[in-house]
Amino acid sequence: MGGARNKGGRMPLVLALSLGLTGCSDSGSDNMASTDGTKALSISAFINTPNQAPTADNRIYKKIEQELGVKLNMEFIVGDLQQKLGVMIAGGDYPDLITADPKLVSAGAVIPLEELIDQHAPNLKKHFSKVWNKMKDSKDGHIYWLPNYGVISGEYLTTYYSGPAFWIQKDILKEAGYPTPKTLDDYLKLIRDYAKKHPAIDGQPTIGFTTLAYDWRTFPLLNAPEHLTGHPNDGGVVVDNAVASVFADKDMAKRYYKELNGLYNDGLLDKEAFVQNYDQYLAKLSSGRVLGMFDQHWNFQPAEDTLVSQNKIGRTYVGFPLVYDTSIKDYYLERPAPNLNNGFGISKDAKDPVRIIKFLDALMDEKYQKLLSWGEEGVDYMVGKDGKFYRTPEQRKQQEDPAWKLANRADGFFGAAPKMEGTFSDGNATSAGSQPEEFYQSLKPEDKELLDAYGHKTWTDFFSPPPENPVYYPAWQIDLIDGSDAAVANKQMTDASLKYLPKAIMSKTDQFDSVWNEYVNAYKKINVKAYEDRINEQIQWRIKNWSSK
Repeated sequence: MGGARNKGGRMPLVLALSLGLTGCSDSGSDNMASTDGTKALSISAFINTPNQAPTADNRIYKKIEQELGVKLNMEFIVGDLQQKLGVMIAGGDYPDLITADPKLVSAGAVIPLEELIDQHAPNLKKHFSKVWNKMKDSKDGHIYWLPNYGVISGEYLTTYYSGPAFWIQKDILKEAGYPTPKTLDDYLKLIRDYAKKHPAIDGQPTIGFTTLAYDWRTFPLLNAPEHLTGHPNDGGVVVDNAVASVFADKDMAKRYYKELNGLYNDGLLDKEAFVQNYDQYLAKLSSGRVLGMFDQHWNFQPAEDTLVSQNKIGRTYVGFPLVYDTSIKDYYLERPAPNLNNGFGISKDAKDPVRIIKFLDALMDEKYQKLLSWGEEGVDYMVGKDGKFYRTPEQRKQQEDPAWKLANRADGFFGAAPKMEGTFSDGNATSAGSQPEEFYQSLKPEDKELLDAYGHKTWTDFFSPPPENPVYYPAWQIDLIDGSDAAVANKQMTDASLKYLPKAIMSKTDQFDSVWNEYVNAYKKINVKAYEDRINEQIQWRIKNWSSK
């Protein structure tokens, strides 16, 4: 969800890897040598991200070539994915490996994997053991996909923060002496005080706070109340004791929108907030004149990238996990959930599924996970006397060069493949970006100065550590089923929120309550129970079927 991907051409990458597959796993992967010991395993793969094809002499693939003997023929998506899949399904012709889409299961394009994993892939079996039941298709109980993200090994380390928060410009924090706003009141006071001193930024009127409610990106407007009350991101519900309920029309939401009404009447809320599209929202943030907003970081990252490119580091943002009052514990930072219905599957046309699963299993060995994520020791990273991996300034600079990466990283394949996240058995993070000290050293001087002021090394240090996810989590992933009463109610609730919330927020102070009552009455006409019943039925189903046995 987070970063933009390289847009690539149509040319598939063919890596002719000469040696037969040989065993490589310390944890007991089957020997993968071909019958004559020399014939390379040829694997065709379709990957549904628009990456550029790596160079033919890519160093990391060459390393795998020398040790595992694989010939990869990778095709990345160009144009419309659904159109491409439609053509594939209509023709009934598939590559060996293919990245996930529910349509492919319905079309019978991919094969069940659980027996292959049980018999030939001990590394994969160990890696997925905690989420094995979650990976099963709810219709037939088979496993078709190997999730590419969201399965934690060792200690969960996180440095960069891409999730929901109340964001505030770094210059505001610096001018105020680096305070730590804990509550919504603390945060809004910082914004009010700064806007009073700085009515304009770069010649344009200062905007104290903005929001977004455009197309499917309604969460910046709708989701804040669940977090302010100490709940994680479950979408349109809060879940207490495994029971979900809608919060949009409750007092816990009213309190937040009344605060926005106060901002609006003080001239501090963006007057175009409810009519702007996504591009206009990003353009506004890119101007550097918006002091704060509630959003998920990945959603406004392009605007921050623009600010960084203009060296306006002080106008970029820090996220805080605000609550209504300090008796509430924040729950913004979450552990990743397994990226279900994503990652590789093996198609019905694959001639040698056993050797393919053995290859993927071999790559799950720590040796190859380090190669695919950190690179080669002494070339892409160094090892300190304490055993910690780090990069030199020159090595960090290389990692920022897209052309260098196409010749020296295997990101296209690795992005779609199963991977370890967390820590390796030696305590190092599974990626450079997750290694706290290495992350800190890679930052801009201005960001180091800010983190130093707070005694932090990473952006996630501002948040409470996340507990283990509840078994069902997250509720927003639950399929409402198109055309069902639950789906109809969900749309009606969203429509009511988008009609009445802007009206309430932009009303005169003494009219807010009456508009809010109109909103609540509109909700009473919606079959909210059908929506809640579907969510709760699925929460119970997940608890029953997803719990580790």
